[in-house]
Parts: sequence; C-alpha cells; structure tokens
Amino acid sequence: MPKLKSNRGAAKRFLKTASGFKFRRANRNHILTSKSHKIKRQRRANTMVDCTDVQRIEQMLPYSS
Repeated sequence: MPKLKSNRGAAKRFLKTASGFKFRRANRNHILTSKSHKIKRQRRANTMVDCTDVQRIEQMLPYSS
C-alpha cells in the first residue's frame, strides 16, 4: 500500500490537538487601521474547527491522528 499524501495547504493551517483541530483566524495581518476593535479582538485567539468540518480535515491530513 503506498503512502498517502497530506494536503500541504491544510498541514500549514491546522494543528491536531486532543480535542480536535485548531487554526488561526484570517484577516489579522495587514490594514488593521480600517478594521474595528471588535473584529481584531475576535481574531486574536486561535479557535477550534467546527465538528461538521473535522472529517474533511482528517481526510486532508491522514497521518495527523
């Protein structure tokens, strides 16, 4: 059986944890002066992937579990 390839884009964005996958939210890199304080505050923390998307991410990252 050949090795499965990981989706390299997904490998750079998602990190496997004990309770699922975490990722960094978008829109926090540049032109921050035009964004509201609320949006910047919400984007500050890493968040967990929704349970409805976990199966798709596990398919993209076959050796993460």
